[in-house]
Amino acid sequence: MNEIEILGANRLEPFTRTREASRAVVVRDGLILLSHETMTGWVLVPGGGLEAGETPEDCCVREVEEETGVIVRPLYQFLTLVEYYEEYRYISYYFVCESTGSGQMRLTEAEKLRGLEPQWIPIRTAIDLFSRHQSYAEESEEKRGSYLREYTALQEYLRMR
Repeated sequence: MNEIEILGANRLEPFTRTREASRAVVVRDGLILLSHETMTGWVLVPGGGLEAGETPEDCCVREVEEETGVIVRPLYQFLTLVEYYEEYRYISYYFVCESTGSGQMRLTEAEKLRGLEPQWIPIRTAIDLFSRHQSYAEESEEKRGSYLREYTALQEYLRMR
């Protein structure tokens, strides 16, 4: 398993807050599962923040079902991605997962407002989309950073396969 660091231009030193999250790379028949925000147009690898006492694997399973309604089984962790933006250190644990069934989406109010829904797209299309991360710099540093994170993770996924 590899660890990669991304240093945002707006990072503060030292960082004062840490947020840990798990993310799932689920590929089936050449398609990758993504969380699509229909109101904003954003797409992201499904995942989210660890809750108190939760393992990264358990977080991965919970977050994917909540966001997409897909039940997954983490097969292995392939990447830890550490990002520094503003006062935050973000740690994302990326897992290769297999889909094992259908569950129940449980969206937050904010996710409902953003129109979050699952989307399966060709993995090469996702990589191409995320590869344009720098083009979002003027629109939103958050989007640029998120797309850089996803691009970096998917490149690592393809490299280790």
